[in-house]
Formats: sequence, C-alpha cells, structure tokens
Amino acid sequence: MTLTTDRATTAGHAVRPVAGHIGADVTGVDLAADLDAATVGTITAALHRHKVLFFRDQQLDHGAQVRFGRRFGELTYAHPHDDTPPEGHPEIFTVDPERYRQRYGGEEPAVTRRRYSYLAGWHTDVTAAVNPPSASILRAEVVPDIGGDTTWTNLVAAYEGLSAPVRAFVDGLRAEHRYGGSRRPGGDGAYARRVNDNLLVSVHPVVRVHPVTGERALFVNPGFTSHIVDVTPRESAAILDLLYAEITRHEYTVRFRWEPGSVAFWDNRATAHLAPADLDHLDVRRTLHRVTVIGDRPVGPDGFTSEVVEGRPFTADHAVVVD
Repeated sequence: MTLTTDRATTAGHAVRPVAGHIGADVTGVDLAADLDAATVGTITAALHRHKVLFFRDQQLDHGAQVRFGRRFGELTYAHPHDDTPPEGHPEIFTVDPERYRQRYGGEEPAVTRRRYSYLAGWHTDVTAAVNPPSASILRAEVVPDIGGDTTWTNLVAAYEGLSAPVRAFVDGLRAEHRYGGSRRPGGDGAYARRVNDNLLVSVHPVVRVHPVTGERALFVNPGFTSHIVDVTPRESAAILDLLYAEITRHEYTVRFRWEPGSVAFWDNRATAHLAPADLDHLDVRRTLHRVTVIGDRPVGPDGFTSEVVEGRPFTADHAVVVD
C-alpha cells in the first residue's frame, strides 16, 4: 500500500489537503487492515505535515481502533477521570452525553447538560498531565444528521502568525495547566470530587518545540491553562487573551463534518480543537470513541522541560481514584 502526501493519487491511495493551514483527507486506506511499515510511515509524515487527518467509511470496532493506534506508539489509559472504559479495552474513552448524565446527575447545569466532551471549549487533550498525549484518534459510531462538527486549529501557524518581538517574548514563558483551567470546579459534587481526587497539574512551556519536526507551537489552551507563572494575574490574563485570540483565528482552522465510520487522527503536540456546542437543545445521539498515544514532556525553545505540580505522567497504567 502506497500513499502520497500531495494531491496526486497512487494506486488508489491519496492524501488531499482540505484547508490552507491544517487538515487533509486520506482515502484508499483500510485502518482495520494490517498496515505495512511504509504505510504507517507515510501516515505519520502526513500527520506531521497536515496536523489532523480525516478518514471516511472505516469499519472499526474497539479492538481494531486499539490495534491501529498502537502502530503509532503505546496507548494511554482511556482518560484520567474515566473509571468505566469498555470491558476489555481500557484504552478506549467513549464520548457520549448519556455517560455524563449517569455519572454526574443532580449537579449544577454546567456539569449535567448534554456535554459532548469533558471540555466544551478550545483545548488540547490532557495538557494537565506532564506528558500530554502525542496524538489522538477519534472514531464516530453514532452522529446526528445535523450539527456536532469538530474544529481543529494549527498551533504552529498561530505561533508563526505572531510578530517577531512577541514570539521572542513568549518563547521564555511558562504556564500552569490543570483541569478546569482558570475555572476549576469547586464544591463537593461528584464531578468536583472526581477532578480533585485525581489531580493532574503541570507547568509547561508556553511555546513547545515539536520533537519530530522542530516547529514551534503555542502550547496554551482555554480548557486547561490556569495562568502564566511568575507574572501578575492581570498580566497573565492579558497574555493569555492575546494568545487565545491568535490560536482561534479562523484562517488557522479546519472544520470536520462527522459521519458514522469517520476517523480523525490529530497531532496533539501541534493542535487544539473545539468540541461541538450546537447540540444541547436537540434530542440527538452522538457517540464517539477515542484512543491517545502516550506523549513525552514538552520542551521549550530555551530548553525548559515540563514539570509535575500534582499527579504523575499519564500512561497505560493510570489508575482513577473513585470516591
């Protein structure tokens, strides 16, 4: 099986860019098949180039998704707060609003509304961990006929879009990441207890150097970043407002329309994504399943390597504390 990373097609397999800065459709590849090393290498190269890859009409179950994910590295446990992954598949995290309502029913509406992700806003997966996943693979099982799209943004393009003096300034900054970001959950509800009993808090460089491509990417996101360290709260808020405005510029994004059997595969070191927020008022079902590849500790342009504040690295043997 041979793939090409431009618009040409070879033997029925192709990678076609779909937006100016990010995203590509990959056709002619059966992700459930026993992919050869050359195909895996070409998919990896396309991922580094395009940041997120889209595959349609895939026939994957949990086992096949896990096998595909393992071609790109060891997989993490499902999620730092999820103690009920599918039986026999601890790597699978299922995104389904009914799971939230069953777990956290009776709490405040912000928690119990029909959530389609642990985080409804822009985020990069699990950056509260000192070693956030290097990649995420999400497949759609059930999706609504309308709405429910996911949007990704290119954090390398966002960094490169800053002026040279601002890039030089943010190159040396660090930021704390934790669940809830600056709006961490309070009280004694089940959701707050789950977060606080399984704390993951880390300090990351604001700019991350990609370990493979060498590209620099902004590494802050509204979902997890609580504040810039070693500056005043007012300064932190101003810096983050500037960077969040940059990473969410439309020209750096791509929006994906899900269908049953769709798979999105993204480089979690160079992207952030936005879960859908247009379904809360609709009586629809949306069920997707994710695996994540164990990542390394981010490193900044000045050599600073991410540090643990609370918790431990996020790996396959992660254990969830349940009250």
